[in-house]
Amino acid sequence: MDRLENKQILGVIDATVDIDTLAPLTLNRPVASLPFSGRYRLIDFMLSNMVHAGIDSVGIFSHHLYNSLKGHIGSGKVWDLDRKNGGLFFYVQDKHDKENTQLILQHNQEFFIRAPYQYVIIAPSHIIGRIPILDMLKMHREKEAPVTQVVYAGKGLPIYLLKRQLMVQFLDNLDPSIPQTLMGFVEASTQHLDKNLYQVNELLFTVDSLTNYYKSTMDLLTMDNWNGIFSKKYPVLTTPKDEPPTKYLSGSHVTGTMVANGCLIEGEVTDSVISRGVRIGKNTVVKNCIIMPKVEIGDDCVLENVIVDKEVTIEAGAALKGNDQVPLVVPKNATVYKEWI
Repeated sequence: MDRLENKQILGVIDATVDIDTLAPLTLNRPVASLPFSGRYRLIDFMLSNMVHAGIDSVGIFSHHLYNSLKGHIGSGKVWDLDRKNGGLFFYVQDKHDKENTQLILQHNQEFFIRAPYQYVIIAPSHIIGRIPILDMLKMHREKEAPVTQVVYAGKGLPIYLLKRQLMVQFLDNLDPSIPQTLMGFVEASTQHLDKNLYQVNELLFTVDSLTNYYKSTMDLLTMDNWNGIFSKKYPVLTTPKDEPPTKYLSGSHVTGTMVANGCLIEGEVTDSVISRGVRIGKNTVVKNCIIMPKVEIGDDCVLENVIVDKEVTIEAGAALKGNDQVPLVVPKNATVYKEWI
């Protein structure tokens, strides 16, 4: 069973989550749209899992800071979700409800009530890797428990498969006076029910802290981990951006590094992830870093264990150093002078 034969599962992605320890990178964007591995966003992985299973209707319940996420996903064409029947549905959280994100479910109950699907799968946007949803559905049908939950490395993950009518019952009993997160509401609604536990044996990363974000990205520099996350049979889909090939000028030296298109490199780069459109100047050393798109790094700089957000300018001679447990973060659109630290 490679794909669903007909309308059976409604997909739901919770992109309302706030993770305090990711705050340096998520002040102006939801966690779901956080860049990852040079050319992807976090939401690309769960969204790709759903469409590879043949799910043709996905509701994204979004953080109130949704512009970057909406701009990335657009109509859902890349994921074949720009449809007249089914397709992509975008529900945006009211900024006044950010302390009680379950209200986005209450305000959009019709999405669940009117959907012509037997089951619903609900998942967060910050879990990286392949979830075999059709195998999960097979277990759910074979077992008698009303809910199937994903388990990885002995730990339950907030990914749930259940009958759509059961989800409608949960919504009928939603108490808006009790503030909860969206996923917290689902967890509370299912906690007293018997569950099938679906064990995922393939590699997964959970990006729930700055350290985990940094470590997960760095781990992908090893071929085994890369192959474990990026399957040729089930590719991770993302919005393409046409860029010219990267140019490596005289004096450059790049080892153990993933480099996207459109870059200009004159310095030395080791064990790092370099996104699209990055410029790295002469005699500059970049080691164990994550550099996001359209960053300009001047000549004679030193960066080690640093995450540089989008569209940052680092002037000549600057030295920035963090460590592998607490990487230094340069916020989006910042200008870093030589005397910055």
